[in-house]
Amino acid sequence: MADNTSFVQQMAARLGLDERYVIPYGRDKAKVDLTALKENRKPGKLILVSALTPTPAGEGKTTVSIGLAQGLQATGKCVCLALREPSMGPVFGRKGGATGGGASSIVPGDSINLCFNGDFAAITSANNLLAAVVDNALFYHTTKLDPSKVTWKRVMDMNDRSLRHIVVGLRGNGVAREEGFNITPASEIMACLCLAEDREDLRRRIDNIVVGFTAEDEAVYAREFGVTDSLLAILRDAVNPNLVQSLEGVPAFVHGGPFANIAHGCNSVVATKLALSCADYAVTEAGFAFDLGAEKFMDIKCRCSGLAPDAIVLVATIRALKMHGGTDKKQLDVPDVSAVRRGLPNLQAHIESARRFGRPITVAVNLFAATDTAAEIAAVQEFCAQMGVNCAVADVFGRGGKGAEELAQTVVQSLQEPTPSFRPLYELDITVEERMRTIATAIYGAKDIALTRTAQKKLALLEKNGLTSLPICMAKTQNSLSDDPSLIGRPTGFTITVRDFEIANGAGFLVALCGDIMRMPALPKIPAATAIRIDAQGNISGMKG
Repeated sequence: MADNTSFVQQMAARLGLDERYVIPYGRDKAKVDLTALKENRKPGKLILVSALTPTPAGEGKTTVSIGLAQGLQATGKCVCLALREPSMGPVFGRKGGATGGGASSIVPGDSINLCFNGDFAAITSANNLLAAVVDNALFYHTTKLDPSKVTWKRVMDMNDRSLRHIVVGLRGNGVAREEGFNITPASEIMACLCLAEDREDLRRRIDNIVVGFTAEDEAVYAREFGVTDSLLAILRDAVNPNLVQSLEGVPAFVHGGPFANIAHGCNSVVATKLALSCADYAVTEAGFAFDLGAEKFMDIKCRCSGLAPDAIVLVATIRALKMHGGTDKKQLDVPDVSAVRRGLPNLQAHIESARRFGRPITVAVNLFAATDTAAEIAAVQEFCAQMGVNCAVADVFGRGGKGAEELAQTVVQSLQEPTPSFRPLYELDITVEERMRTIATAIYGAKDIALTRTAQKKLALLEKNGLTSLPICMAKTQNSLSDDPSLIGRPTGFTITVRDFEIANGAGFLVALCGDIMRMPALPKIPAATAIRIDAQGNISGMKG
């Protein structure tokens, strides 16, 4: 783009928006005012992209989402992307950024991956203002909150295991108590922002946040501290979706960034609805595999917003299937059809889960052109034919939209299939245990669930306060269908252990902590941060895509 104005004019024209709604943030980024939602047309078709269980080989869900949108555009369709914002935790940790890869990327990548338009900073500040006000009230004895029963945690957008369990208020600087940090994407403020329909809905959600309990086990709410308007002031600009574009010029609303293993894992409702209001097709994604992000997309995001996907795309790679089939990472470049076939039960589990929601399914084989063989690809195609689902090979990394035309045409064709009215996996009139058991058995393939004594005690506390009539956000490892990250493929006969609960009453769900999952990730032995470089002109290199 030549300057701010040209970017705004071009994006406004593509989206059919009045320019006054598009607020420039530099030369190549913008925000779109929420009021733009009120003046647009009948929504388009929503395509949800998910994947098989992640492996170190990579699956490329975001890359395929971007490539599919570019493929739709290349075939003459009006399309828009609705994606999550990257967290700097993975950027400097192990995974890297979240702007796609190769010819299927959104730009400007560096800016999106680092402090993108200040949204995460605003969410962090709003979260921590509430934490500071809670501790201040404890210090001045202006709250009935029991210091030992505070549940509201501080957050930061970085992986730091040292902050998982800390003590605050020492040496008279407040009330001494145990505390801990979560990562910003796991903040309930993030979830409230992502699920809110507008600023007034966000106000209601923040008011309803539970920050802890009294000595008599009565819930204490954020509204009791009188700072909701201050939090909303911090979030004033963050509530507006961000607008960028793909390398091939597909408009992309990138807004909100919770992780699907420890939070609900979807971009904001307003960004998705804005994309739907501006295009005939909107492509969105849900974090990690179908068992995590897509299940939460259906049972949390769709339930609260009235959204429903019209089609589902499940991303698979030959390399990931080989790893699920037992191949060592060092041997992934060696052709091995039998290993691919051994890994297919993992893909099958996700296909069967997706079918429960009654939407047409397309398996997208994300091509690694240098190593994938025709025989290996044929094994996946034959399997999909046996399962009765569509399959398309997409060279999105190497060829962008041109390499996704087959996938785009297959997905559009699948939208002609009749679909039943959308129904979530479970209703809310059953018990919490029954809701979790339904998810564990129907989606994960578990034989049952088990609650620790700590979890049972917390559940009783929540039930006493009427805080359990909510969808369940299962927080578990992304590396397995089970809660044991070492169990790859399609494990059977396992039990999901729920060790504790966290209440996200403002956001509107109940978090069940399974296995050893932590809501503050840790850095690996050699963090990705050690490979990043910046030169004298400010050019950044070494950042993973």
